[in-house]
Amino acid sequence: MKITEETLLEKEGYRLHILPSKKYKTITIVAKFKAPLKREGITERALLPHVLQKATNNHPNVRSLQSAFENLYGTALSSDGSKKGENHVISFRMEVVNEAYLNDQEPILEEAVQLFNEVLFDPKTEGEGFDSSIVDREKQTLEQKITSIKDDKMSYANMRLMDHMCKDEPYALHVHGYLEDLETITSEKLYAYYKEMIAKDMLDVYVIGDMDQKAIEKLTDQYFSRKGSTNADDDQVSVTKEVKEAREVIEREEVNQGKLHLGYRTYTKFGDDDYYALQIFNGIFGGFPSSKLFMNVREKHSLAYYAASRFESHKGLLLVFSGVDPKDFDQAKSIILEQMDAMKNGDFTEDQVEETKEQVIHQLQETMDNANGMIEVLYHQMLSGAEMPANELIDNIRKVTKEQVVQMAKKIELDTIYFLTSKEGGES
Repeated sequence: MKITEETLLEKEGYRLHILPSKKYKTITIVAKFKAPLKREGITERALLPHVLQKATNNHPNVRSLQSAFENLYGTALSSDGSKKGENHVISFRMEVVNEAYLNDQEPILEEAVQLFNEVLFDPKTEGEGFDSSIVDREKQTLEQKITSIKDDKMSYANMRLMDHMCKDEPYALHVHGYLEDLETITSEKLYAYYKEMIAKDMLDVYVIGDMDQKAIEKLTDQYFSRKGSTNADDDQVSVTKEVKEAREVIEREEVNQGKLHLGYRTYTKFGDDDYYALQIFNGIFGGFPSSKLFMNVREKHSLAYYAASRFESHKGLLLVFSGVDPKDFDQAKSIILEQMDAMKNGDFTEDQVEETKEQVIHQLQETMDNANGMIEVLYHQMLSGAEMPANELIDNIRKVTKEQVVQMAKKIELDTIYFLTSKEGGES
């Protein structure tokens, strides 16, 4: 399998990534704004994508803007904010039907890109601010979203683990924002933050589909150029913290099922030589249903409702998630720690290594079969400065040895054990 050939072009105020592919009947355009994760402005940043998607000066209400997109054969626009290591990335995604497959040769793509431009660069304003009714409504929605995190105990436990484990590191910041900021955010204040983001954020635009490169360049130059913007990469390098001593944090809430989450430091990031060994390590340890965590904590001992692990590629973290009965805290914790010891001692087979390689490769191929997945893989690579074609990525996974997985395991250090338990259960 070969990754789509990518053409990277430095443009006026943005970087253009063109990915020609005949695999898709649609054209996908993704705009990614990146800035360092900071406490100041993080809630404005969480709010912005939702406000921008509601109305433009040309389509001044939700219904008008939605109709404009729907009239272009159901063109869809979505957005989200995420952490990539110590950076905050806002992504806007648009999928539009390829006009080459339509009977009437309407300029669908240009009209869709023009709408995309309006959303990003000409949102509905009132004086020196956004439309205050839109801002108020989106503030309410964000308030509900932040409040509801506590109802999703798995997400809440993960957030609290990060609060403790990454205290004083930008990575601990909540990408969805903070309730206490909402009161002070006015439509004017939000608009001022927006203008700064549009001027200073690093902007990458990805276009994937069956298209003419020169025509795409002309379109993006017209609708994504930012005059006066240097598009400087203000990259915030991830803090790497040495673990002096692992700590245990127990918090009590009204819960029936305890959430036992463990945070480890891997000291390995996307682009490092041993990153491929980390992928295989995670697969054997807790990444798949055949993994040690699943088979031992859940199946063999019936101690967990779920048990799995995942790693954060740009920060060097490995996280274990499990849902356990509050009374089983000690036993579940011991068995999870035993699985890590088993990995460090090489207590797994060559067959497991080979099987896991195939699972990791299959997962990667599935991701890259999807246009948005392909863009995410390429963006990850670009952020880490480790760009390579898919066949090389897959070769590197295939080359991983059992010994490399053991060496990877030995690097990994336990940082924090977090247990969210019932008011009366678990450890005291």
